[in-house]
Amino acid sequence: MTDSQPSPRPVAIVTGAGSGIGAATARMLAERGYAVVLVGRRHEMLEAVRSSMREPTLHLALSADVADSERSAEVVDQAVEAYGRIDALVLAAGTAPKVPIDQTTEAVLEETFFVNAFGKAFPIVRAWPVFKRQRSGRVVIVSTLGTIDPFPGFFAYAASKAAADSFARSIKAEGKAIGVKAFAVNPGAVETDMLRRNFPEKIIPREKALAPEAVAEIIVACATGARDEDNGRVIPVPSP
Repeated sequence: MTDSQPSPRPVAIVTGAGSGIGAATARMLAERGYAVVLVGRRHEMLEAVRSSMREPTLHLALSADVADSERSAEVVDQAVEAYGRIDALVLAAGTAPKVPIDQTTEAVLEETFFVNAFGKAFPIVRAWPVFKRQRSGRVVIVSTLGTIDPFPGFFAYAASKAAADSFARSIKAEGKAIGVKAFAVNPGAVETDMLRRNFPEKIIPREKALAPEAVAEIIVACATGARDEDNGRVIPVPSP
């Protein structure tokens, strides 16, 4: 890593920042004075979000597939090169295939675990030396209530997110000595494109789904230190 002079602003990396919960979180962090590194697969969506944020020129949009370990590491390195620090790592990128157990293939398992579990582990591991040097940092993992009570068809999805929940507990254990904290935010149904790919409104009405901003408020509270008492915990966010 090539480090620049540390930014006078706190710095957050947000994966899955092109839409939904990630986009809402990025905007809220910008409102609170953070420089935000927006990460996602589609650069045009990231740029659209960045341009809608407070002081857009302060932020950075980096296209990347979080399931690619090399690209995931490059994103962390680019953030450190640009800003010299990482104060918050918000891991909102995810995939949610709805596949019954008897139709679950090796390809479904690999994609789901690579995005939802490995795609969170890769940036955590890469950012850890930065956190260790700073002796500070917060990691917020966007998970799901499905780790407790999965919908039928979420065999792979719920299990991959359960692995991500475990990362928060491990970070609490290993991060204590260096001032690093972690949180798993586990919402129910959220009104996003991902939800609607799996469930039409006749199954989950719009009024029964959380707004992305409602989840983002909790994520931002964790990322900014307002919920440090929840370090290492799963934070359930039920749907209405």
